[in-house]
Amino acid sequence: MYGDTTTIRALARDLRDRADDIRTAADRLAARADGVDWRGLTADAMRRHAHDRCAALRRTAALHDDAADALDRHAREVDRLEDLIAAVERKVHGLIDAARDKLLPDGLDGLLHRFSPPLPGSRDWLSVDLPGI
Repeated sequence: MYGDTTTIRALARDLRDRADDIRTAADRLAARADGVDWRGLTADAMRRHAHDRCAALRRTAALHDDAADALDRHAREVDRLEDLIAAVERKVHGLIDAARDKLLPDGLDGLLHRFSPPLPGSRDWLSVDLPGI
C-alpha cells in the first residue's frame, strides 16, 4: 500500500496526456481517411479499415484513462492509510506516555518497557496491541 503519491499522481497525469494524444491521432487519421479524394470499393474498404483502427485507438485511450483513474484511487488510498497510521501512532504514544505518568499495576510497567514500537510510518502500527491499556 506504500507509494509516493506525488509520483503516482504524476503517472496518472502522464497516462491522461497520452490518452489525449491517442484520441487526437485517431481524430486526425479519421479526418485524413475521410478527406481522401478517392472513390470506389477499394476507397470504401480503406476508409472502413481506417475507422476500425481509429476505434481501436479510442479504446486504447479509454484504457489509459481507466488506468489513470485506478492510479488516482490508489494514491487516495495510500494517503488515507498513511493518515490512519499516523493517527494510530500518535494515539499509542499518547497512551504509553499517559500510562507511564501514572502508578502502574504490577506487570503493566514491564509491558511498557518491553513494548517495541514499529518504525514510524510503518503499517505495523495498524496491528499494535496494548493489552491492559
